[in-house]
Amino acid sequence: MYRIESAKDKIKLVRTIGEILFLLALIVFFLEAVVLTESYEPYDRTDTSVVSGDDKGFIALSYFGVDRTGTETLISQERLGEHLAALENLGYVTITQEDLLAYYQEGEPLPDKALFLMFEDGRRDSAIFAEDVMKNYNYLATILTYAENFELTNSKFLTPDDVRTLLDSSWWELGSNGYRLSYINAYDRYGRFLGELSSEEYNSLNEFIERDYNHYLMDYIRDDEGLPVETRRQMEDRISSDYELMKSIYSDEFGSVPLVYALMHANSDMYGNNSQVGIVNGRCMKELFKMNFNREGSSYNDRVTDLYDLTRMQPQAYWYTNHLLMRIKYDLPSADQDEIAFITGDSNRMTDWIIKSGAAEFQGDKIILTSEPEGVGLIELSSIDELEDARVTTEITGNKLGTQTIYLRANDALTEYVSVSIQNNVLMVRQADGGEEEELFSYDLARLDDTEQVSVEEDSKNALIEEYDVRAEYSDNLSDWYAFKKESDEAKQEDVRTVEEGADEYVPELQIGDAGHRSLEIVLEGDEINIRIDGTDVVRGQHIDVARKGSVLLGSSWGGYGYSQRNIADDVYDGVFEKLTITSVDGTSVAYENVLTLWESILKAFSDTANSIINWFVKNL
Repeated sequence: MYRIESAKDKIKLVRTIGEILFLLALIVFFLEAVVLTESYEPYDRTDTSVVSGDDKGFIALSYFGVDRTGTETLISQERLGEHLAALENLGYVTITQEDLLAYYQEGEPLPDKALFLMFEDGRRDSAIFAEDVMKNYNYLATILTYAENFELTNSKFLTPDDVRTLLDSSWWELGSNGYRLSYINAYDRYGRFLGELSSEEYNSLNEFIERDYNHYLMDYIRDDEGLPVETRRQMEDRISSDYELMKSIYSDEFGSVPLVYALMHANSDMYGNNSQVGIVNGRCMKELFKMNFNREGSSYNDRVTDLYDLTRMQPQAYWYTNHLLMRIKYDLPSADQDEIAFITGDSNRMTDWIIKSGAAEFQGDKIILTSEPEGVGLIELSSIDELEDARVTTEITGNKLGTQTIYLRANDALTEYVSVSIQNNVLMVRQADGGEEEELFSYDLARLDDTEQVSVEEDSKNALIEEYDVRAEYSDNLSDWYAFKKESDEAKQEDVRTVEEGADEYVPELQIGDAGHRSLEIVLEGDEINIRIDGTDVVRGQHIDVARKGSVLLGSSWGGYGYSQRNIADDVYDGVFEKLTITSVDGTSVAYENVLTLWESILKAFSDTANSIINWFVKNL
């Protein structure tokens, strides 16, 4: 019998298990790629259940990118699968670029539930991980690319040979985001002029950049006073040159320019932030492309939409499935909105709840409560209607920007209650006693985070140093490199005050995608409420006037558009309540709990371990 007698034996055992799991994953991948999948099959145009002949328009979704496990901006493969599974279940089928042209130019009908699917930036990881999901639902997509990246040696982006392989696979069509992704007229958050930035320079500095910048094709190149440094003719030549470079590369590599263009950035006033610039973009794009996705925010297009002013929605990495469906529902004409059915997840866990507004998904030990646009999500615990004193524990894991609420002692009309909310990263305790809602207590939860205090002066200094260092790193010659490094060294010697020395603290503005995670415990007994957040007693002995038995409800609500460096406008919010447990004050009697069973916990632990091992191999091999 094999015995583990030393640390070395343990390491060998873990490595052996990891190698076995990795080989199993490769076998599964091979079977899916070779045995279980064939090629994309277009929808049946003669099937009247798919194409009735009624004009229902189409929806367009454009994902920034896909990662196996997901990042702040790249959606995980699993979450993408949940999105596409829900759309396929609703009857959506993907359409081609030629379908769109036939719809607009020849009046041909589209499927009643038509989806034009895109993935941006020509990322290699998007192609790998998205295709694996697309095959499960017989979905086709357009991969949008930057022509300049075909000439660069960056393994993050698809090469021309990669694209040819994708096109041959039948699951993909080719589109373009333009020639380059670069920025002009940029300033840091302290108003210092940065001018032109390449994509790499921007990514290095975006910690210190807010919204004061523009994309390369959107405006005149300007100086630090906002005045153009190029004539109209020079601007026209610069922009036209980008289109010529784009045309040359696509023609050389693929024989022609793609049919689809997505001008960066979206939502400009007809192709630019300056009317003269817009005229040039409009002329050039219409010479090269057959259609252009010019706007972002709404997913819905119909025959009235200009073929060069199409709109798309960019689902974010943090969106749960009902978030996507909620946005799509309210983009559609009112007559078609009832065709969007939300997912509920685990039906057994759902039976204890009544959905009052919004949508709720029960996913393991998570309750995901999605608000209506600029509205609320509200569910009531139907198995408890006469609760007065209680201990409530849960993990609150929705994004910081938004409101997640627990209502206790609530009446049917919700005019009487005690509520505990985490609202834009602030704890709020309120009550309503048959009249106006009253705020009893608030506490900024940023005070609980173990983060180093940085003064505005220190942050400004750090930004300046980083700016000089990045300029040095990407300088074209040794002389420029030396000059920027000298400026950086001088900036490092600048004497600035800390918060302890009396300077104002730098407090970052909440961004729309900032992840939240708070451990919450509420003890409501008699006329007092106590609250513990992340192990810290935040509320002790707060007096409560509402003295009645009542219901328990969960709420989520939109927290305002908030700040987004990429100008994301999203009016739907996902509140997330994990491991929700309601007991008697002393904890001896359980009124409700939504936790994993022992077997579910074992399976989850095994799955998490297997995934972490596979992820390690994927990232390191």
